[in-house]
Amino acid sequence: MKELFINKARTIAVTGHRDIYKDFDREKLKNLFLEIVEKGFDTFLVGMAVGFDTVCFQILEEIRKDKDIKIIACIPCLTQPNRFSLEQKKEYYRMLSVADDKKILSEEYTPRCMQKRNEYMVNNAFALVAYLKRDYGGTANTVRYARKKQVPIILFK
Repeated sequence: MKELFINKARTIAVTGHRDIYKDFDREKLKNLFLEIVEKGFDTFLVGMAVGFDTVCFQILEEIRKDKDIKIIACIPCLTQPNRFSLEQKKEYYRMLSVADDKKILSEEYTPRCMQKRNEYMVNNAFALVAYLKRDYGGTANTVRYARKKQVPIILFK
């Protein structure tokens, strides 16, 4: 697979928690992505984690049936799915098989590989869609990094 050129001006990254809270509205998220696509954004960087990342990938896949968009799987390390349940692994590999491109940031797990993946996504996106419900953890770190880099953040609530 030839690596896709990422046009930062037309690219959105997503970040969010593994836990999806009771007030989560999938239809509202789909509408947000449709609005983003209507504004000319056509490339989406997804970190391939369980939870919000998976939901985003699935929604973007639905949108891709009617709109010309690309989904790039940003993989922190090749062992990312090792601790996923069997069902989660099946969905992970299914998503990888239909992603328009894959960016692997580390062959092996390292203590910093998840943050490296998050920084890659922020550095290559015009804006970040974030499902942020608490001020600690990987999602909070990614949002702080985006603020530091002055990347616009669209908080999904």
